[in-house]
Amino acid sequence: MFATIRHPMISSTMNESNLHHNPVNRLVAVKPSFLRGPSVSLASFNALSSIPFSALSSKNMKNMERKRSGSFLVSPRAVSDSGNDEACLYPDAGSSVLSIILGGGAGTRLYPLTKKRAKPAVPLGANYRLIDIPVSNCINSNIRKIYVLTQFNSASLNRHLSRAYSSNMGGYKYEGFVEVLAAQQSPENPNWFQGTADAVRQYLWLFEEQNVMEFLILAGDHLYRMDYQKFIQVHRETNADITVAALPMDEKRATAFGLMKINSEGRILEFAEKPKGEILKSMQVDTTVLGLDEERARELPYIASMGIYVVSKDVMIRLLRNDFPLANDFGSEVIPGATSLGMKVQAYLYDGYWEDIGTIEAFYNANLGITKRPYPDFSFYDRSSPIYTQARFLPPSRMLDADVTDSVIGDGCVIKNCRIHHSVIGLRSLISEGAVIEDALLMGADYYETDEQRKAITSSGGIPVGIGCNSHIKRAIIDKNARIGDHVKIINKDDVQEAARETDGYFIKSGIVTVIKDAVITSGVVI
Repeated sequence: MFATIRHPMISSTMNESNLHHNPVNRLVAVKPSFLRGPSVSLASFNALSSIPFSALSSKNMKNMERKRSGSFLVSPRAVSDSGNDEACLYPDAGSSVLSIILGGGAGTRLYPLTKKRAKPAVPLGANYRLIDIPVSNCINSNIRKIYVLTQFNSASLNRHLSRAYSSNMGGYKYEGFVEVLAAQQSPENPNWFQGTADAVRQYLWLFEEQNVMEFLILAGDHLYRMDYQKFIQVHRETNADITVAALPMDEKRATAFGLMKINSEGRILEFAEKPKGEILKSMQVDTTVLGLDEERARELPYIASMGIYVVSKDVMIRLLRNDFPLANDFGSEVIPGATSLGMKVQAYLYDGYWEDIGTIEAFYNANLGITKRPYPDFSFYDRSSPIYTQARFLPPSRMLDADVTDSVIGDGCVIKNCRIHHSVIGLRSLISEGAVIEDALLMGADYYETDEQRKAITSSGGIPVGIGCNSHIKRAIIDKNARIGDHVKIINKDDVQEAARETDGYFIKSGIVTVIKDAVITSGVVI
């Protein structure tokens, strides 16, 4: 029995030697991990040693690496108008910054993935959950005080965070935590969270007890890698009241975002929500001010808010309690309101991969994007900025007579005599003989069933957890613990774009079939 795996990032013959020669794995940081700057390979570092220091711009470094190895992977990095190349905060971020991650609303656009879980708890990339992205970015940025605000289906999110981070955030010399704060009613406020700003306001009494200088406001449903220390440093250097992370973009994408207009110093002057026509044209800005080179500035003449903010503590208290006590949203009310009050609201340009996981289609594409060759849209293989998650202590995946191409396989899977192409297979997945998985996302399972249990379930007419024999799944999302019978075809044969078949165990959105968590699809069914 054997397994054939053909993917530039997964090799059945990979060993310690060729790990160092793989361009993905051999990236090392020239600077210490707590300092900001581009990651480069060891080979490019050797090449740089004979070049005058004055010539070592990040652009030159990147071009030289491309010349040496064709194309290469670096972690997305932020570009700003900071005068310093290295983030060197005093006081350090660990003691002076409180991170507040907003869990979002009910996640109706991601339904049915949010039927039994909060949006940040949705599984991602075979082994992770969405919440692991902002929490890992915080840890890698030396930010140790983290609150996560949520009000919908928070049980699985709370369980994941407590298992993943509760025992390793604090220490004898410093305080560190990752805690979930669920919406609650009180005599002062009988309502649930009404929006991002209202959520922070309701817990402002708790946040202001922290002896910090800034609040870092993050979203729990974005996929990106970012060093927040550089973000915070620009906030302090520019003496800003609020700093907004901004994403450069072209005209085609700009109509779907809230855009910002800045002056020659990067100060935000104007906001426009999803503008079109002449209003869109008027929102063009010179992004070279924030650090883009002239060529990219011409290609990407707009900047959109990422919904990520650094806010000085005293400013946040004033805005939410005094100036805008009834405002519910940061992006549409509080931030533009602060600008109108004359506060200094600064833009900070982030030039890297970023995806808002707000819809089923965006979620599907972001997951399948990690299988791209030669390099994925987002890499979980960056050793200088790893993505952390719960330690599950699962065994390695077993692949018996399987043909796996351009795919990512999670921990603890058992894959037998089947074909998998361009797919993401989640942890504890069991795929039976003859199955074909194409362009699909399988989230796996929360538990194993023993052979005895599976035989008992089958003998009683039931269907075990996993994918049954000779089933075909294409362009679909299979949520956790789903039971897919034998000879099932989930291929959207009629090319339906939208359908709500919850009683049958699935939805179709944007042509993508999503099988609900714990659903049962009986043998022989064709979707």
